[in-house]
Amino acid sequence: MTIGYLGPEGSYSRIAADKFRPEAKKRGYPSFFALFSALKAGECDMIAVPIENSLNGGVLQNIDLLQETEGVFASEECTVKIDHRLAVRKGAPLAGIKRIYSHPQALAQCGEYLQTAFPSAELVAAPSTAAGLALVSSETEGAIVGAHTRAEGFELSAANIADCKENYTHFLLVKRGAPDVSAHSSRIFLSATCRHRPGELLNLLSPIRDFGLNMTKIESRPIKDRPGEYRFFIELEGDIGSENASLALRKMEETAFSIKLLGAYL
Repeated sequence: MTIGYLGPEGSYSRIAADKFRPEAKKRGYPSFFALFSALKAGECDMIAVPIENSLNGGVLQNIDLLQETEGVFASEECTVKIDHRLAVRKGAPLAGIKRIYSHPQALAQCGEYLQTAFPSAELVAAPSTAAGLALVSSETEGAIVGAHTRAEGFELSAANIADCKENYTHFLLVKRGAPDVSAHSSRIFLSATCRHRPGELLNLLSPIRDFGLNMTKIESRPIKDRPGEYRFFIELEGDIGSENASLALRKMEETAFSIKLLGAYL
């Protein structure tokens, strides 16, 4: 069994992969697009992908990839606490740091610290926090990495440098196939579009209320080939195998212009 993650080793995605399947073989990929492509091609059996951060919201690229990739679904979820540290070459003076690498979300989550401590430093986006560390080549460069990172020749800041210390990323385990609607789950994740006329969104969502399900999240994304129209991504508290969930989804299918079940997980 092989689980793919956004690499290289040392990324937060690797931590999520270890939480999902500690015993499985792990394989890192350079981008989220490469992750989904590898899953479709059978290079790995499942992939761990971040879907939402408690500070920055949805990871939009992965929401889109989950929607656009046919024949895959999310079967499990986990949460990883994010603890950002500044990594520099051992003995490097902080006053000399001119460039800092990291994943764009990490740079954003440490924005206030970076502006205060390194107002003149160039901030350079990298595919992941671990990949950012690999780019550091001199004592005038640094990287934002996870507190779990261990790399020879580097030292990490003693404290979390994130602007908000309570920071969590929600990950999904994505597999090939289709959700098992007879299995049990605590959450259901789906996307839907409705006709562009008054009251249609209310009609789409009403079955959630009517059949006693709790909507925990809804967000919209533009439909790429239909300017001015949007697709809604909806997460519900509910058991996919229950009669109420089945009836609610069936009623939503009758109302929606299109609907896709993206996952069901505990």
